[in-house]
Amino acid sequence: MNSKFLKKVNQNKPYFFQAWAIVCIAILSFIGFKSFLPKKLFPESSNNKNVVVDSLMLDAVAEGGNLSEEDTLSNKTIKFVSNPLGIQFSDEKFEQYKGYQYLIPFFEKLYQLETNKKGKARIAYFGDSMTDGDMIVQDVRTQFQSIFGGEGVGFVNITSESAGSRGSILHEYSQNWKAQSYLKTKSPLRSFGVNGSVFFAKDTANTTWVKYKAGRNRFSTTLNNPTVFYGSSKNKKACIRQIIGKDTIYKKLSPNSILNATQVAGDVKNVKVNFINADSIPFYGFNFDNGKGIHVDNFSSRGNSGLPLSTFNVDLMNAFQQKLGYDLIILQFGTNVLNYGSLNYTWYERKMTSVVNHLKECFPGAAILIISTADKSTKYDMQMKSDSAVVPLTLAQKRYAVKAESGFVNLYTLMGGDGSMVKWVENVPVRANKDYTHFNHRGAKEIAQLIYKQIDTGYQEYKRLRAIATKKAKPKKVVKDSSLPVKNDTINE
Repeated sequence: MNSKFLKKVNQNKPYFFQAWAIVCIAILSFIGFKSFLPKKLFPESSNNKNVVVDSLMLDAVAEGGNLSEEDTLSNKTIKFVSNPLGIQFSDEKFEQYKGYQYLIPFFEKLYQLETNKKGKARIAYFGDSMTDGDMIVQDVRTQFQSIFGGEGVGFVNITSESAGSRGSILHEYSQNWKAQSYLKTKSPLRSFGVNGSVFFAKDTANTTWVKYKAGRNRFSTTLNNPTVFYGSSKNKKACIRQIIGKDTIYKKLSPNSILNATQVAGDVKNVKVNFINADSIPFYGFNFDNGKGIHVDNFSSRGNSGLPLSTFNVDLMNAFQQKLGYDLIILQFGTNVLNYGSLNYTWYERKMTSVVNHLKECFPGAAILIISTADKSTKYDMQMKSDSAVVPLTLAQKRYAVKAESGFVNLYTLMGGDGSMVKWVENVPVRANKDYTHFNHRGAKEIAQLIYKQIDTGYQEYKRLRAIATKKAKPKKVVKDSSLPVKNDTINE
């Protein structure tokens, strides 16, 4: 038996050596051609099943990916003009640009809240997957409310892809809702709401419902004044049904205006609302706030580049502005813009300048704050390093902030600059995920503190400048000296 086995091995020797020779040639060939291959051949991968890149960005890349224009801002000093109160921040070099001058209307609202303990302020915080599940935003909200007052989690969608991961509010809903988002639908049945979505009760044969329960976050342990927002419709039969204890309460919906609001209940811990005969009515979401202090709405959308905000209907957004009253619009995008096309982001700069100007038309009187992309790491030569696209994109974001007269937070610099994401992922305690892109809860809280600190730095400087301007504007009292002789204007003849 052994002799037969040895004979078989001897017969296969030529094939064995041929196979081994092929493997050796392949290895040597790879080593030889390695120097000619691009360094960024195999980027660090992550689970992107839930990430949808909006089509507007892909179209913009195709249209303007090769366009470029001369950079006229990098070595420029940004000069500001004083506002009606005579307040003027110091001129800034482009490298250190923060644009506090353009946040003065928001700072004044904070000043009134702090000094007079009256009024209210509201922030719309638009973002991508960085703020998914209320990450970062919930901590920014807590920071503001701890200083300026206010309770409530703000505006919440009817349905949400991040409902299961959000802790600031517990959110459930029936499966017979039809949802349309500005990331996936170019021609919606009705205009998108302020959250970039519109919802319809899809099946009237089964009850369509939504349920919310207060989370454990500070200042959000109660659902304050649950109010549903919806659009116009010819449907006059719709109503909502709510069960509170042993009581069943019905409320008729009145979809007569471009935007309508119906308060469902007072302050409660949880609420479940059934929608009866509500087909054809566009619903936008629920708002939870106590009507005073400061409120922060999280409008996050996975895969959003920021460009879909250009699809907002001005009339509808004006109606939202009248009812909710936004004083600051925060835009935190960039994660989904990195690595598309070349390192030339002129196309994005141009498009986002238009987006910001459109938002100013949608929300008159609101200040705009741009937050840059965070650091992101990619594998180069088998080592994780800052992606080569991060700095060019950050500069493009700063340029459109300047051009559109907006405030600016350089998140890339705040978190440590070059190589910082590697440290956030690998150092202890861990503050970011292994995709080298997104922060964990600990990191998100720290990022929120960095963002709030920069806003507060501007606010403290505003108070100082305001005090100086007020003092200068104060008329001086004229004091008469009784010791001086009174002038007699009578002419003696």
